[in-house]
Amino acid sequence: MLRNSYKALRNNLLSNTWRAASSHGPRQPLLPPEKRLEKAHPQFTERSQLKYARRLVVKLGSAVITREDNHGLALGRLASIVEQVAECHLEGREVIMVTSGAVAFGKQKLAQELLMSLSMRETLNPKDSKEFDGATLEPRAAAAVGQSGLMSLYDAMFAQYGVKIAQVLVTKPDFYNEETRNNLFSTLSELISLNIVPIINTNDAVSPPMFIRDDEPAGGARKGIPIKDNDSLSAMLAAEVQADLLILMSDVDGIYNKPPWEDGAKLMHTYTSDDMNSIEFGKKSKVGTGGMDSKVKAATWALDRGVSVVICNGMQEKAIKTIVGGRKVGTFFTESTESANSVPVEVMAENARIGSRQMQALTAAQRATAVNNLADLLVSREKYILDANAKDLAEAKKNGLAKPLLSRLSLNSAKLKNLSIGLKQIADDSHKNVGRVLRRTQLADGLELKQVTVPIGVLLVIFESRPDSLPQVAALAMASANGLLLKGGKEAAHSNKALMELVKEALSSVGAEHAVSLVSTREEISDLLAMENHIDLIIPRGSSELVRNIQEQSLHIPVLGHAEGVCHVYIDRDADLKKALHIARDAKCDYPAACNAMETLLIHEDLMSGEIFNDVCNMLKREGVKIYSGPRLNQQLTFGPPAAKSLRHEYGALECCIEIVPSLEEAINHIHTYGSGHTDVIVTENDAAAKHFLGSVDSACVFHNASSRFADGFRFGLGAEVGISTARIHARGPVGVEGLLTTKWILNGQDHAAADFAEGGKRTWIHESLPID
Repeated sequence: MLRNSYKALRNNLLSNTWRAASSHGPRQPLLPPEKRLEKAHPQFTERSQLKYARRLVVKLGSAVITREDNHGLALGRLASIVEQVAECHLEGREVIMVTSGAVAFGKQKLAQELLMSLSMRETLNPKDSKEFDGATLEPRAAAAVGQSGLMSLYDAMFAQYGVKIAQVLVTKPDFYNEETRNNLFSTLSELISLNIVPIINTNDAVSPPMFIRDDEPAGGARKGIPIKDNDSLSAMLAAEVQADLLILMSDVDGIYNKPPWEDGAKLMHTYTSDDMNSIEFGKKSKVGTGGMDSKVKAATWALDRGVSVVICNGMQEKAIKTIVGGRKVGTFFTESTESANSVPVEVMAENARIGSRQMQALTAAQRATAVNNLADLLVSREKYILDANAKDLAEAKKNGLAKPLLSRLSLNSAKLKNLSIGLKQIADDSHKNVGRVLRRTQLADGLELKQVTVPIGVLLVIFESRPDSLPQVAALAMASANGLLLKGGKEAAHSNKALMELVKEALSSVGAEHAVSLVSTREEISDLLAMENHIDLIIPRGSSELVRNIQEQSLHIPVLGHAEGVCHVYIDRDADLKKALHIARDAKCDYPAACNAMETLLIHEDLMSGEIFNDVCNMLKREGVKIYSGPRLNQQLTFGPPAAKSLRHEYGALECCIEIVPSLEEAINHIHTYGSGHTDVIVTENDAAAKHFLGSVDSACVFHNASSRFADGFRFGLGAEVGISTARIHARGPVGVEGLLTTKWILNGQDHAAADFAEGGKRTWIHESLPID
């Protein structure tokens, strides 16, 4: 229901008074003072909703825009922030900036002036002069000097994007005097309506009076937050203008449970008021007036008044745009019970790492027992699973899900029984997985080296539509003692939840229920791909678009998979007609949406005058396959199928391309040019041609007189597969348990030291290969 309300809100934002006008027209002004407490929309409870924020307050702390040496501004960093604010403004968002930096900028200018004014004697005789320290400069004087320069700098930077700005200089009493308070927000309202970005700064050139306590209304005004620094100023401002989002930019990544430099400190991606007692605060900023304690108090105060808040590191690249995009950056303040009670995905990953080590400590028989238990549960709980699947199918049909996706989503009794058989096969083979010795070497007397198989660690498998992938992948992870995080598509939410309960039940029988977890929160995939400290390998299973996006976005975690399945069947001139028809039909029509389905049929040109070409075309047409012609075929036909737009295309449906080639070598060259390295087939009775094809085609799977549909983990006898890889490093082709293992070296010695083998040492190398038990 909440999700629907935000969909309505999004449409509302684009059509009514919440929508900011384009740069050619006025914007909707802020609410008048007497109505400012009325919230126009429900408070955001999830990061994904922040993309709907239209009114932003961005506070830049001194540590963000000041150089590390405290002498002047960090111009590159400031330029990046200005660029992001300008982009938000040009997108139609209303942005108000609260900035520090006048004192730092003024100190830099005053320091230069003082150095220039030193006498010639002091300059020529530095021993006679005292060392100049910019920190001794009067801050109020520095602020007075720096204000104009800071605003000139902002003006020049924003001008690059065609954005106008205005300085609004405030003092603390302005918020406690009702008249000046109303004047202030009237000014802000007018500036925003004129398409101008207000930049607010405290007037540090004058000494402010002591702040007024929260329980002491001034001049009859309602209670407010004690304004001690720009954090509290931003919170007050955000509440008054009914901002959707307040971003407090600091020099740390967010809120930690203890000072970030201490052991055991962990970043809190989500914060609620209940977390206050579990946090230990450190010292305040060295260059600003507020510490993390003040930021948390300001954030919670604003949150209580309906403003969503994120505290983040302003030094992080594109922090503002990333936050507004719904990504997991900094600490998000929320009062959502769901968010507070859900297990963070980082904790799931840590539990998966621990669970992996627990699985490694088990015997092979115990791991096999867990897999067999899951296989049995798939059959014994059939009704429970199918009832959950029926809910997904009903919602999918209601939402108009395409028929091929409905087929993938659907579960039935036969599918579950086949899954159970496959899982039992995995269990039977699991006895020779983890801890298998691959190599033994006698390095020297009493010094033996072994290479043994071990799990990779923690896997992240992202899959779409197909709930049957969940028990398959879970069983492979269990058999290989890997920890596993699963991220399924929302269209299979009910099915995945039911299947995950069975996985947990099977794991609990061996005391490792946390080794596998389902990420059911609305976690952005891009956030999961940034967890390089927790995840060791990503395996996407879904559309080519999904796989390609994950491969592009994952910068630090390896991705196992393939983006496309452009598979070829080549009918050689020595092919048997009956075999060619049977194989081509199965390769294209058995399951057209599969990644191992034929997409291009290559035919030797010598067969054009015989029966094979016409018979193949007629067979495909009878099966309802839409045919496209390649360039060579198109030139030879007066009337024929339309030309293919591309020879490298995965149709994923009852469609394919037919092309002719003059020779076996040309067929191989075509496959290397337009194929995706997935699966390619030759149909021929010529053994020499078959041998040459099998040895020359550089694909993960190369077949002779067999359908491309055999490229499958179950059909290969692997029990199941986590996916098919076209990569050249690690696993390739259908990936079963073997592809989820790596190795480690174990060395057993007595009192061996490397120095013993130096020239003239007491020991010598043997390097003798030993038999493997």
